[in-house]
Amino acid sequence: MVASLSGEHSLGDLLECARLARSSYYYALAHPKQPTRPELWEKVAEVFSRAPNGCGHRQIAMCLRAELGAAVADKTVLKIMGEMGIRCGIRRETDRRRYSSYKGVVGETFENVLARDFAADGPWQKMGTDVTEFKQPWGKAYFAPVYDFGSKEIVAWSTSLPPNMAQQFSVLDQLMAKMPDGAHPILHSDMGWQYQHAGWVARLKDAGIVQSMSRKGNCIDDGATEQVFGHLKDEFFRGREWASFEEFKRDLDEYVVYWNTMRRQVKLKGLTPEEFRNQSFAA
Repeated sequence: MVASLSGEHSLGDLLECARLARSSYYYALAHPKQPTRPELWEKVAEVFSRAPNGCGHRQIAMCLRAELGAAVADKTVLKIMGEMGIRCGIRRETDRRRYSSYKGVVGETFENVLARDFAADGPWQKMGTDVTEFKQPWGKAYFAPVYDFGSKEIVAWSTSLPPNMAQQFSVLDQLMAKMPDGAHPILHSDMGWQYQHAGWVARLKDAGIVQSMSRKGNCIDDGATEQVFGHLKDEFFRGREWASFEEFKRDLDEYVVYWNTMRRQVKLKGLTPEEFRNQSFAA
């Protein structure tokens, strides 16, 4: 700013107003600031563009290390993003009402087997499921995933206009088809009416899946799955509109594939969910 105004005002007056030493001013002119790691900028932009609303610096740093073999710190990537003028929006709590499928005790309920212990050494040990709502001009859509706490993979999912049992049975069909022989995972949910339904309870029991439920009014008990919804709404949904349910569902399916196969996870030491699962089964 001092340099740009020096032709119009006295340099001495400008330096005094800026509280800048003359030596510092001339040093800055002789040593213009260089961009940080310019050889990485193209890749940073490419990784950032993989999610519709961008992604954070940790995600980009993991991709640079895994895909380019770059030796780069997280805070260096944050600096690069600042110089490039790109940033991922920060999630903020709002007062909007969240979707709730709780209708009281309408079927069989279960104890909270997990007790907020979401840690798992590998895939198909502990899993979570829930339903979240997306509002669009044409109406509401509901997304029901099953999330593996060990591999961080969205193992099965369904996107539907009505949040009904047909959606839940579609999720179970996918889950049963993928479940390895001998697996007996814990599947945790809230106390939504879907998870108390006799058909849901019977299918889990027949498959040897242990059912676990959050306590009423304790959303933290379901925190691991809720965290996935938060990332999804930040990176995929926020500020966007779709012309139809079909287009929304198509793009959400693509995002889930991105999550499973390309989105790297800090807790997996920079691996994608798919890479972690494959390594676990190969061990």
